[in-house]
Amino acid sequence: MKDYDTLQRFLFDDTDIRGEIATLGASYQEIIKLQDYPASVALLLGEFLVAATLISASLKHAAMVTVQVTGDGPVTAMMAECTEGQKLRGIVRGDYSLLPADDVLSLPELIGAGTLAITIEPDQGERYQGIVKLESEDLSGCLEHYFNQSAQLLTKIKLASCSGSASGILIQQMPVTQDHDKALTTWQHVTTMMDTLKTAEQIDLSHNDQLYRLFHQDNVRLFEAKKISFFCSCSLQRTVKALSYIGIEELLETVAEQEFVQVTCQFCAQNYQFGEAEIKAMFKPTEDIIH
Repeated sequence: MKDYDTLQRFLFDDTDIRGEIATLGASYQEIIKLQDYPASVALLLGEFLVAATLISASLKHAAMVTVQVTGDGPVTAMMAECTEGQKLRGIVRGDYSLLPADDVLSLPELIGAGTLAITIEPDQGERYQGIVKLESEDLSGCLEHYFNQSAQLLTKIKLASCSGSASGILIQQMPVTQDHDKALTTWQHVTTMMDTLKTAEQIDLSHNDQLYRLFHQDNVRLFEAKKISFFCSCSLQRTVKALSYIGIEELLETVAEQEFVQVTCQFCAQNYQFGEAEIKAMFKPTEDIIH
């Protein structure tokens, strides 16, 4: 049985290597159904979403993780965000009329020349962002380059997606506590085995079956599954706060022209509408439209 919308940690006993494995199903479908993405764009967004999940799970402390690229191709920006509790959302921006109708395109063909940014916003502590150039043919390679350059942490990632799901596996070499030569040999063995994992196997096999297929000769422990879900953090309160920065005069001018101010969340398509009374209430310190 496929492990849809779950994340699991695994460890290689007697080594300093740990891993995360995740598969998205309904959570991925809920995100892409909100927008009319071409097939290639939806497939790449699936990889971004599972990548954000894996990176978030690999952190020691709770934090919001954002994986984002910007470029000069038909897709100018793509972003996936994972918050505590494996809650996902994502968005894409670009001119899809520049894309071929039926072709499945690679990351460079979609994004062009650009950069990859990983942003980590912990619940406590300072925000961190690392940026690297897109120098690989796929997102997995770009992320490995990021970890090796910015995080200086040996990391191996494999991502896969189809029209119905997205799956990914991540392993990392933690600070070595054993013999360094033995640790290097073990890392090379594990990464070599990961290279043999096929896209179809990631899509079709359960987490347990994937790990058995790769590492049945190694001592691997697979931990309890955690639920992954789509969740948008937009709210009426946040929308009111954002509008308050615009100023009452400009907002009332919009109401006079269009009868109300409308704000639509780019992530979940939720509509917020404000008439004249609501706009005026925003700027009265003793009154608030939020109860």
